[in-house]
Amino acid sequence: VQLQASGGGLVQAGGSLRLSCAASVRTFGRYNVAWFRQVPGKECSFVAAINWSGGFTNYADSVKGRFTISRTNAQNTVYLQMNSLKPEDTAVYYCAATDNSGSVYYKRYNRPAVYDYWGQGTQVTVPA
Repeated sequence: VQLQASGGGLVQAGGSLRLSCAASVRTFGRYNVAWFRQVPGKECSFVAAINWSGGFTNYADSVKGRFTISRTNAQNTVYLQMNSLKPEDTAVYYCAATDNSGSVYYKRYNRPAVYDYWGQGTQVTVPA
């Protein structure tokens, strides 16, 4: 599975961006997907997750109410709509996927180690 993240850029505080994560497989609808972000010198941190059907979503506290994760399985794509962006949202954003849909996933969806496939990252910059 190859993941292609896109949509990053430079945006002023309070602005919006929509990130996309496009998958190379037609069976993407079987995969649980998450977005993580990383700033230099820090560990990768969880942003949002969505399960294979879209019936389960979860967010980091820092983005709740501002970010929305969604998916269109027919187009093999997961989105991250980011509104009311803040300077602290500046990071490289990665999408990640796993086809593990067991109970373990729902306990550990916010951990990078759960995910088997990763995109290349897209830079989001919100100047102070």
